[in-house]
Amino acid sequence: MARSPAPAFAEARTRASTSCPCGSARALAACCGRWHAGPQQLQAPDAAELMRSRYSAFVLGLTDYLRRTWHPSTCPDDLTLDPAVHWLGLQVRAARTLAPDRAEVEFVARSRLAGRGHRLHETSCFVFEDADGSGARWWYVDGTLHAGG
Repeated sequence: MARSPAPAFAEARTRASTSCPCGSARALAACCGRWHAGPQQLQAPDAAELMRSRYSAFVLGLTDYLRRTWHPSTCPDDLTLDPAVHWLGLQVRAARTLAPDRAEVEFVARSRLAGRGHRLHETSCFVFEDADGSGARWWYVDGTLHAGG
């Protein structure tokens, strides 16, 4: 009789083959998951990749990752996610490099809460700096919401 794989191994294998929530059509482990954990953790190469990885972190409930990628000067003390929010998709509308250490990403994230659809249309600001003494990397600073979602 064949034995089933250990639960931790089976869970890791399932996660590795799961599609990334950011909508890239790549496996999570080959997309945003590599920035969430492992040797490339927190090393998104640009603001657009960091923004996609943060969207995926919201979908997956990775509050520690969200906190570790939110600039310390603007990160809220309470970063509790609402488990009733069901994220439906992400559309990156534009990614602009403003300077070597500054960028912005405009996106629309769709969600459903209590049976009602919602759209979050935001232009997010990012900086590339050593904000925590661990080396320079991209950080989410803040965002401007667009009227009408």
